[in-house]
Amino acid sequence: MADQKESIKECQKVLKEAELLYTTSEINEVIDDISVAITSELEKTNPIIIPIMIGGLIMAGQLIPKLNFPLQIDYAHATRYAGGVHGGKLTWLKKPDKSLIGRTILLVDDILDEGVTLSEIIKYCYSNGAKNVLTAVLVQKVLGNKEFNQNIDFVGVSVPNVYVFGYGMDYCEYHRNAAGIYAVRKS
Repeated sequence: MADQKESIKECQKVLKEAELLYTTSEINEVIDDISVAITSELEKTNPIIIPIMIGGLIMAGQLIPKLNFPLQIDYAHATRYAGGVHGGKLTWLKKPDKSLIGRTILLVDDILDEGVTLSEIIKYCYSNGAKNVLTAVLVQKVLGNKEFNQNIDFVGVSVPNVYVFGYGMDYCEYHRNAAGIYAVRKS
């Protein structure tokens, strides 16, 4: 219990000192724009929308109701962070249940950082028969010379190469619900 109180105290300090990069209203506008682009691209494809848990939950929850066309929803849960702030080996916690054979898939995630998790999930979808796999991320981190080997079809905003949280992205499993996207200030 004492460890939990210390974690909460540390996370409250991080939020208090964090730099707000994007407000809620700015993110809402971005999600509206993404929904228009996705509708234009996918409205006649009968896609399966697959949020990537846990980070993609908030983006998907705000995006999917704006997609006014026939679609199905599943989800995947794969992680490299396991509650920490540094990525490691990909661990699958839940693979999609629906058949992907011959289907168009839209993966929805919170952030494209190095792209390892998203790349593996894209490979998984194609290896399980998906006809086409598209991706939507709320945030793309600018990593300088590093290039992600997949094109991201729908991107909301860019952030510098700093640790960010809010709108699904966490800081030590907290602040996914932060109203805005924040950068952790280096201490």
